[in-house]
Amino acid sequence: MNEQDAKRRRSERPVKKKKDAALTAPKKLKLLFTVVDRKKAELYADLLSEYSVNLQIVLAGEGTAKTETLRLLGLDDTERAMIVSVIRDDKAPAIFEMLGEKFESVRGGKGIAWSVPMTSAVGVAIYQFLSDYREGQLPPQGQTKGGNGK
Repeated sequence: MNEQDAKRRRSERPVKKKKDAALTAPKKLKLLFTVVDRKKAELYADLLSEYSVNLQIVLAGEGTAKTETLRLLGLDDTERAMIVSVIRDDKAPAIFEMLGEKFESVRGGKGIAWSVPMTSAVGVAIYQFLSDYREGQLPPQGQTKGGNGK
């Protein structure tokens, strides 16, 4: 096969069309840890689910402060729950603002929250689930249809 035949064959191949040329890098993901009174865990899990959180795990725990200290502070109940959630990085500021407000306003709803970056997610389908991307809907500003969360 000569060079002209090779060029002709390449030109006859169907051209793959890009679905959306304006797509950019995916949003990064974070693990959010929220520690609250065990009786309030369901409330906080429901509040977090309003921020496109598709995966949450609630772990039961117990506080470790000395009994005398707890009694002085009026914190006799030491049963706690840790809610581990996967959140999108761009939603973190709003989530922390909401949690701060709820920690102050909900009776018996004090808690603490922090997040750590998630450095990878294996596969496009897992990333789409964790970032709350649904087929047929436009990706949020600056998010591709897939990625690994990096």
